[in-house]
Amino acid sequence: MDQLTTVGIDLAKDVFAICVLDATGAVLQRRVLRREAFIRWAEQLSPCRVAMEACGSSHHWGRWFAARGHTARLIPAEFVRPFRPGGKNDAADAEAIAVAARQPTMRYVAIKSVEQQAILAWHSVRNGWQEERTALLNRTRGLLAEFGVVIARSADRFFSALPILIEDARLPDPVQAMLLEVREQLAALNLRLARCDQQIATHARSS
Repeated sequence: MDQLTTVGIDLAKDVFAICVLDATGAVLQRRVLRREAFIRWAEQLSPCRVAMEACGSSHHWGRWFAARGHTARLIPAEFVRPFRPGGKNDAADAEAIAVAARQPTMRYVAIKSVEQQAILAWHSVRNGWQEERTALLNRTRGLLAEFGVVIARSADRFFSALPILIEDARLPDPVQAMLLEVREQLAALNLRLARCDQQIATHARSS
């Protein structure tokens, strides 16, 4: 493998497709390896350009390869697509990544540090809980509308109306019990969102 210059890797949780190119762009090797075998193979790899599609786990592997003396490159998926030969499969993706990495004008995604990814994890979780809260509010509004109760599309209005709705005579007992569960879930989500905001603010002050 002394002639290799570029390795394209199609990442996955358990199975990794690999395409190795030489200096002329000719394929030296194609392999599909399970995770343990892939790590053993990668640990013996001579220093070269290692390219991956920017996706889940790609920043981890980018740091992993860079720490072992390789030139790690992450390529946006839309820039890989034009170089895919034929139909989409793991082997074709690995080759497309390798070929794309050889293009002199290729644009790459910067590999994020552990610290950057840690704070981005808080942002991602916050977005998920925000969406969950919005969905719960909208779902509950729709259910209440079936009983002639209409609440303005504002989270603050909903929160202020909730204690009154729980005692509203227009709503049968099962619906009032449901609203108690909704109140409990909203309180938990609001607490999680506040903790996310605290973590993000702390990072912003220290960065």
